[in-house]
Order: sequence, then structure tokens, then C-alpha cells
Amino acid sequence: MAQSNENANKVSWWDGLRAEFNKIIWPDRESVSKQTVAVVVTSVIVGVLIAFIDTIVKYGIDWFIAL
Repeated sequence: MAQSNENANKVSWWDGLRAEFNKIIWPDRESVSKQTVAVVVTSVIVGVLIAFIDTIVKYGIDWFIAL
């Protein structure tokens, strides 16, 4: 008896998963490419900003130690 109940739970779970998967709205290729470009550009800008701040802090600390 427990075996059929367990199988029913698995089938019900898969049916629920399939129903939820069908509700997903997949983005189109243009939207994905625009978002990818935005992420890459933002990452590069943040990387450059962090490098700039790191350089300023490094020279500031070196100057402070040299005093």
C-alpha cells in the first residue's frame, strides 16, 4: 500500500513540476543580449573604479608611511 502512495506522490510532484515549468516566460534573444552587454559593461566599469580607488589608497598609504 505504501508503494502505490509513494508512486502517486512522485507522479503528482512531476506533474506539478511540469505545470510550473510551463509557466516560465523565456526571454527572447535580443533581450538576453542587451542584458548581457549591460552586465559586461557594468562589470568593466566597476572593475576600473575599484582599481582606481585601490591605486589611490595604495599611494596614499605609501605617502603616509613615508612621512
